[in-house]
Amino acid sequence: MAINYQERIPNNVDLGNDRRLQRALEHWQPRFLDWWQELGPEGFQTKDVYLRTATSVDAKGWATFGAVKMPDYRWGIFLADQIQDRSIGFGDDFGKPVWQQVPGEYRSILRRLIVTQGDTEPASVEQQRLLGLTCPSLFDLRNLFQVNVEEGRHLWAMVYLLHAYFGRDGREEAEDLLMRHSGSEDNPRILGTFNEPISDWLSFFMFTYFTDRDGKYQLKCLAESSFDPLARTCRFMLTEEAHHMYVGETGISRVVKRTIDKMSELKTDDPATLRKAGVVDLPLLQRYVNFWFSSCMDLFGAEVSSNAAISFANGIKGRPDEKQYEDHIAKDTSLELEVPDEKGGIRLEEIAVRSAVNDQVRNAYIKDCQVGVTRWNRLIKKAGFDFEITLPSSRFRRNIGAWAGQTVTPEGNFLSEEEYHRRHDEFLPSDEDRAYVQSLMQQVTEPGKMAGWIAAPDRGINSLPIDYEYVNLQ
Repeated sequence: MAINYQERIPNNVDLGNDRRLQRALEHWQPRFLDWWQELGPEGFQTKDVYLRTATSVDAKGWATFGAVKMPDYRWGIFLADQIQDRSIGFGDDFGKPVWQQVPGEYRSILRRLIVTQGDTEPASVEQQRLLGLTCPSLFDLRNLFQVNVEEGRHLWAMVYLLHAYFGRDGREEAEDLLMRHSGSEDNPRILGTFNEPISDWLSFFMFTYFTDRDGKYQLKCLAESSFDPLARTCRFMLTEEAHHMYVGETGISRVVKRTIDKMSELKTDDPATLRKAGVVDLPLLQRYVNFWFSSCMDLFGAEVSSNAAISFANGIKGRPDEKQYEDHIAKDTSLELEVPDEKGGIRLEEIAVRSAVNDQVRNAYIKDCQVGVTRWNRLIKKAGFDFEITLPSSRFRRNIGAWAGQTVTPEGNFLSEEEYHRRHDEFLPSDEDRAYVQSLMQQVTEPGKMAGWIAAPDRGINSLPIDYEYVNLQ
């Protein structure tokens, strides 16, 4: 299948002059399009969608808007502009020149990092493929599809690296990225969160707020990598990841606004009354926060990790915004971590900084998550209601690391396993909760109209009005 590399795949990696890479992508692209048709957004492949397409990395080209059918979307391959004389920013080789090719001794670990990152991109498309059938508005439908096509572009970015720098092994890994499927019993996606079903829009907003924020921090860590093509790829991906988190934060904000408007109208915060009125009561919202935030905690890995220490020491994967740290080598320094003791309590354990990199990244993520939560609470307080959304403890519902298997409350307090299971529906969405949320999922496709459980956005896309026909369903 011949591809016009100037028109079909916008890029700044000189695809048109690399015959070996062209052949590899000509083999891979039809399989990608088959995957998109089979497991991409259900029921909308022939519809015109008002989408943003990246055509270059400069301010003018990274956001070109226009109506396009999703299978015809131009999935481009872009690396951020090269930093002249960039040097390694952390680890044992701090200050030495970055790598333009893959060092042989790090080939396996770099390939695994790229594959794991790449695997998350199509996974989220698969998780969200049926959401269009219950969209709360055309505005939201368009935002869903924008997230989907950009996840597809991020997949292309990782596949480019595999094809361009990892030879036959990379080509085989690129094929496997289309063979694994979210939720498959036989061949699931690599990371557990990306096998969780996303069958309602409240979950979608939580996913884009919490899980895509994890993606932001993974990309920020890889953007520090000494392997310069990976670092440059991830720096550009971060510009698009910001939109995904914006969709999540504003989506949850609109749910909160609609709920507190109804609470003010009915003069009650009673969940049963609010459910009869068709909105998401705040305790239910809190349980969804508990679920999705805790699902992300394990994505950062164990608190103490020899693999993280090795990656840091060798300059493979760093900490987000490494320049903020005073010590970029961290060879002989330590910090204290809270871990469970054998007596049902907590003790402090001194850990080498390099071995605790995962926890440093997780803590930065938690701090970032709190920013949106504070905004939501400000809306609730301004409306005069005494309810505060909180992030659960990083100890809650862990399956990896020091806190794996520990039964604690969302506040981080120990309780017996029996008590934990008895109070499960107090902490996490119950079957009844999920059934109620699912009952709200009624498709609304009239331009400018919104489902009854969510408020209208403050503004439209690219200076267009809210009632613009963002998806043409004719």
